[in-house]
Amino acid sequence: MDFNVKKLASDAGVFFGRAVQFTEEKLGQAEKTELDTHLENLITRADNTKNWTEKIFRQTEVLLQPNPSARIEEFFYEKLDKKVPSRVTNGELLGQYMLEASRDFGPETPYGSTLSTVGEYQRRLGGAEREFLLTSSMNFLTPLRNFLEGDWKTITKEKRLLENRRLDLDICKARVKKSKQAEAKAATAPDFQETRPRNYVLSASASALLSEEVDKAEHELRVAQTEFDRQAEVTRLLLEGISSTHLNHLRCLHEFAEAQAKYYAQCHQFMLELQKELNGSVFTARWTKEKPAINVMLRTSATAAPSSSAASASAAPPRPDSVAIEDMILPATGTRKARVLYDYDAHDSSELSLLADEVITVYTVPGMDPDWLVGEKGNQKGKVPVTYLELLS
Repeated sequence: MDFNVKKLASDAGVFFGRAVQFTEEKLGQAEKTELDTHLENLITRADNTKNWTEKIFRQTEVLLQPNPSARIEEFFYEKLDKKVPSRVTNGELLGQYMLEASRDFGPETPYGSTLSTVGEYQRRLGGAEREFLLTSSMNFLTPLRNFLEGDWKTITKEKRLLENRRLDLDICKARVKKSKQAEAKAATAPDFQETRPRNYVLSASASALLSEEVDKAEHELRVAQTEFDRQAEVTRLLLEGISSTHLNHLRCLHEFAEAQAKYYAQCHQFMLELQKELNGSVFTARWTKEKPAINVMLRTSATAAPSSSAASASAAPPRPDSVAIEDMILPATGTRKARVLYDYDAHDSSELSLLADEVITVYTVPGMDPDWLVGEKGNQKGKVPVTYLELLS
């Protein structure tokens, strides 16, 4: 193993010198070379680009894959450079369950037939979602990831190198300053007490050494300045490339928005087709026809439940004046008497306020919501909710 002790010691010395310079700058004990305004603005712009790109990237990942475990799994597959296994979307899985349930219940039954229809469209919705996720990942997430893991790492490396070059430059400036101060002090305060020739020779030798030290420090300063200027130019060119990154991300953002618009348009179209198919079904037509009667049946059962409990406690017989369930579908032109079960406050002028236990006249009109009836008491008229009424014979 080739272990260069001199190089290791030299690198350690450089690192220690930079650490001392950085600490003294933070404490205000050393001068710091400031970057030009244009370069500072480029660095700030690049940092903002990185921060916001990272946030947008992470949140887009959450949007496309809400499951954190799945995101972690995909992350490891990408780091291992392996293909991410294909996953069934929630819509496809729901459609599969509905189709299996349809086969179990019988596709000839109303429920089984509807399950089959809805399940097939759920599978289509899941397929559209899969296409949207794939397109968004390729056209939007991948460019953002490439910037964060590629271009930004290069920029960070060059910025760090620029900072090291700046610290080296400031160290050289401080060394030149100290050398000149020492030379000036030796030149302005000669030792006249020592008159022996040997001391004059030593004094001249020391002055020459100080002058040589100043020349060496100035040479190192020029080299450090050149390296700093070269690195600043390299960093500036990379940072100006952020404008191209913005243009690339702008194009990707348009493609992401187009993919979203296409996905939601497909979903809307699928739901319109599903609604049309369900409305044209024989079972749906029968359900629509029988729905008012079923609603009244369910509400009558719900309002009768407390009465049944009370009747069980007091062993009272059921009301003789209540009508059968099948007779509660009101004719469009007929009227009935109804007893109010609970107080009701009208929400607008089209409704009628009610008081518990009062008897009113009710009827329905064609096209009216089956949850409501038209009620009359005296000269007042308005809509009343069916659930607040008990129809009388």
